[in-house]
Amino acid sequence: MITTILFFVAGLLSLIGGAELLVRGASALAGRLGMTPLVIGLTVVAFGTSAPELAISLQSGIAGEDALLLGNVIGSNIFNVLFILGISAILAPLIISKNLIKLDVPLMIGASILLYFFAWNGAISPVEGGILFISLLTYIGFLIYDARKQHNAQLKDENTQTDASKSRYWLWDVGFVFAGFVLLVIGARWLVNGAVTFAEYLGVSSLVIGLTIVAAGTSLPEIATSILASIKGERDLAVGNIVGSNLFNIMCIIGLTAIVLPGGIAVQPGVVGFDIPVMIAASLVCLPIFITGSLISRWEGIFFLGYYIAFTVYLVLTATEHHLLPYFNAAMGWFVLPMTLITGLFMLVREWKNGTKVS
Repeated sequence: MITTILFFVAGLLSLIGGAELLVRGASALAGRLGMTPLVIGLTVVAFGTSAPELAISLQSGIAGEDALLLGNVIGSNIFNVLFILGISAILAPLIISKNLIKLDVPLMIGASILLYFFAWNGAISPVEGGILFISLLTYIGFLIYDARKQHNAQLKDENTQTDASKSRYWLWDVGFVFAGFVLLVIGARWLVNGAVTFAEYLGVSSLVIGLTIVAAGTSLPEIATSILASIKGERDLAVGNIVGSNLFNIMCIIGLTAIVLPGGIAVQPGVVGFDIPVMIAASLVCLPIFITGSLISRWEGIFFLGYYIAFTVYLVLTATEHHLLPYFNAAMGWFVLPMTLITGLFMLVREWKNGTKVS
């Protein structure tokens, strides 16, 4: 047990150091490669911080632990939106890019819904995995093309010349990013192993472990990166990291794992009946909040965090078959969820009346 605790602490320290290197290198590369911090967050940083999810999911799929695989991905996506964005917004209100509202968030919602339909029959086939993975490659290609196009147009308009001194040390930036990735992956692996060991003593199912302990553990790179980016003022990077990670989790991790495994991924009924719908709801709630004012305020961050706590409480009550579960369900179904829907509609109507348009 002492060894487990030591690995847990070492993993946490590794994550903090890796996040620092990753944010520093990625932010510098954004300027040198002609890409905005948002695009870097949606691609390089998002995919790098999702590397632990990919490693855990592939290992789980090969070992036949499909429930742990899906629990890890779905739980990570819920954790990313509700917990990480919530904490980041509480620390510093997050300004949302219009491009994120127009393209990336709707794509995240669409990918979540598509996953639901693929999982409906109880399995995600290799063909369906291929569709998800090809969609991701198309999305990345479009982001890079659009970013380079805008950058070249800006250079032409401003008639600027490349400053050689700015590109002289680009290898250092690449080295920071690579070192950050390595530390994040190693740190997350150590921390997750320790957390799973603790969870096994409690006798919790693999799906619940995946939705909570493993999901939170493999999302620690996103936590460290987004919070650090938010504190440093790189708020596009903080939000883009989360949205990009969620897209990567669905399209690459589930898509690639379904391609690699001979029979695809088996889906438990509870995943289709509850877990994926919660992930879709977490994605949907982003749209009205992002549109109204194009930012995530501190009170909206508290709102996100509160819902993650409610989700976790539900999982714990269900796993332990606690006698308070019916009362909790009644409170959520008759009060909390309807009030959330009413509040979201009110914000959209108010935004429409104020004449604010996302262009």
